[in-house]
Amino acid sequence: MTTTPAVPSADTTPVPAIPGTKIEQKEAPQSEWDILRAQLRESPLNPESWLKLVELAEDSGDLEKIKETYEALLQTYPNTSSAQIRYINHFLNPPSFAFVQTLFKRFLIPSPCVDLWKFYLTFVRRVNTNPSQREQVRMAYEFTLNHVGQDKDSSEIWIDYIQFIKSGEANTTWEDQQKMDALRKVYHRVVQIPIEGVDKLWQELEAFENNLNRITAKKFMSDLSPAHMQARAVLRGMDKHMKILFPPQQSHNGQPALVLPRVPTFSQNERALVGAWKAYLKWEEGNPLELDEKDKTVLIQRVQAVYRKAVIRMRYFTEIWYLAFVWTNNAGKTEEAIRILKAGIEANPASFLLNFEYAETQEIAGNSPEVHSTYEKLFEVLRRELEALEARIGSAPSTANNSLDSQANGINGDHTPDINASQATQTSSQGAEEKPNHKTKELAERRTEFGLAIIMYMRFCNRAENLQSFRNAFKQARKDRWTPWEVYEAAALMEYHCTKNATVATKIFEKGLEIFPDEIDFVLRYLGFLISINDETNARALFEGVIGRFSGDKARPLWERWARYVYQFEHLEEAQKLEKRIAEAYPNDPPLKRFAQRHTYLGTDAIASRDLGVALIRHHSTTANASAKLENSISVLSAATTKRPPSPESGRRRDERDHISHKRQRVSPPPRDRDRDRERDRDWERDRDRDRDRREPARRRYGTPPPWERDRERERDGPSRRPYEKEKEEEKPSVTLPPIVSWFVGTLPEPSKFDGPVFRTDDLLQVFRNAVIPNVNRPRSPTVPPPRSTRPPPDYSPYQGPGGARRR
Repeated sequence: MTTTPAVPSADTTPVPAIPGTKIEQKEAPQSEWDILRAQLRESPLNPESWLKLVELAEDSGDLEKIKETYEALLQTYPNTSSAQIRYINHFLNPPSFAFVQTLFKRFLIPSPCVDLWKFYLTFVRRVNTNPSQREQVRMAYEFTLNHVGQDKDSSEIWIDYIQFIKSGEANTTWEDQQKMDALRKVYHRVVQIPIEGVDKLWQELEAFENNLNRITAKKFMSDLSPAHMQARAVLRGMDKHMKILFPPQQSHNGQPALVLPRVPTFSQNERALVGAWKAYLKWEEGNPLELDEKDKTVLIQRVQAVYRKAVIRMRYFTEIWYLAFVWTNNAGKTEEAIRILKAGIEANPASFLLNFEYAETQEIAGNSPEVHSTYEKLFEVLRRELEALEARIGSAPSTANNSLDSQANGINGDHTPDINASQATQTSSQGAEEKPNHKTKELAERRTEFGLAIIMYMRFCNRAENLQSFRNAFKQARKDRWTPWEVYEAAALMEYHCTKNATVATKIFEKGLEIFPDEIDFVLRYLGFLISINDETNARALFEGVIGRFSGDKARPLWERWARYVYQFEHLEEAQKLEKRIAEAYPNDPPLKRFAQRHTYLGTDAIASRDLGVALIRHHSTTANASAKLENSISVLSAATTKRPPSPESGRRRDERDHISHKRQRVSPPPRDRDRDRERDRDWERDRDRDRDRREPARRRYGTPPPWERDRERERDGPSRRPYEKEKEEEKPSVTLPPIVSWFVGTLPEPSKFDGPVFRTDDLLQVFRNAVIPNVNRPRSPTVPPPRSTRPPPDYSPYQGPGGARRR
């Protein structure tokens, strides 16, 4: 093979330097791919940018650029099967088969995605085409089915495997028997798994067994039928979940579409998706296949695969990671549960849920260095978030250092830290400089969360190691400018409850007060602490020293807290003096309010309840609301009923109902009987209307027509009946319900909420009114049963009640 020497181009010819001059070499402009790649290094959680980067790399045709793009993408979104398949597709040529095998070794084992495993089998069958390599292909199928054979979408792999076994040559009877046994084994496995097309596979198995031996086929099918029916039922339940969790995706240029997880915004749709995943996970954990204890490994394998899919699709929802850890740990797979937690923290480094759980797990295991490392990493991530948020909102950074002098922060004796040695100039300037941080609510909340992490770390140091470790942790926290006041309170209370030394706790509170002089919540907790340890002198001094810093409603909680202490434990003269000061601070407050608060204990205010009638007002208000709801319900119901289109004049009259019943018997009554029945019904209605008109107006009794029927009759009779109906409405008494009934009716939903069937009450009452109810006390004459050989002729006349039927 001859090689052609490289010929330098004109652009690469060296240019001689001119003495006394300096040649300026311009850098080549960056491509769009380079710019986008640099942006993704800074902000990697941007799915749209990743999709654009992949498109640019694939359009370029540069394998090195494609390789770098997919490696970076899979580092951010690991186990994304669509990206892995597209990555491998670029290297499916014989010279790159070794590299493809390396990629499969990396991707296959942790992946629960059937598409990747099918792609792997396609590659194996492409490489092993020689008949002598059939065993390697068979082992690849078994290897695949052992990992994803329980998946709902693995039916294609099972079918291909069956066809692969059928295509094997059998030159002897023994080889043919081995082939049949292998087929039977695969068929018996697959028909018990809820996969797509399991019904068709059942039919194939039945035909296969019947062709071999009908007697053994009946036994085999009978034994497998319960498991197969259960698999079919489970498949139907699984389809309901999968339609929501895995919507169909369109391919892109013949390749699978890239589906990348997004950072949660906790919108309504995302919350619904999380709920759907939790419901599906719970359903799978409930063993819907009803597997026995001997098949427990199969159940664990199924649930593990589901959780792996969940953490891939919901990578940035830490609740899903936590559920996966809890289930795996409860299943006895502790090491794998730890790996799940580590992977979850790698995906969500700022997760309090995962970091706290991992720290507690390592603490139980006695691995204290790993707990320290976990908290340090969490602190670093939270600091970066705070700094980024501060830069984004344009808040002035606090440059003051919260730390005490390291030389003076020694230990007095062997136990208590020296808090007295502080820098007054630093703390005074720091309090002023930290004010801008508290002007932004989001930044203040993030800072409080950072303090929560520090408090959890101090708890660990105190309970797992010793008091000195806790003090060292608090010492390091005081050096951080993002440490909030909650850390000082927690440290003070921890010192007091662990050492029973109120002096050290008070010093920590004093140091916190110097750094956070404008935090009313911290002052309240400091005051409450002094009151709880019965340090009345320092409590009074604290109150008098800080009350002037706050004004208006901001100072009200401080006045209230001190007033409760004075009311309970001081003299009446002191209480009255304090009330006078409060009245000067809040002149619009009524005097009765302060007096009532002085005579309140544990929320019991008898003055307000009994003397001011608050309890009765509240009771009447509740009753009135219930009555108003009842009246509203009745009015809405009446309006809905009157607006309902009226039924025909009599619905279906008794003769029409009889006519229908006779038609069901396929026998028609004589016309004369029908006409006579209609005439009798009209006479009965005319007599009923005449009797009602003669009656005096009275209260409505049971059995009278309801209001909506009266309205219909009023419209039929004309305007002359309206004054009479108005009189009846005026004479109708008001209904007063008992309080308990009013309360119950008030809790009922509005009539508009009812979405069930609506009955026509006028027709229903008409049926009750026209019904003839037999008298059970009336003696009946004994009846003689007719001979069995004869049947009485049917009676087609209307039913007249017992003994009222006409004889033919």
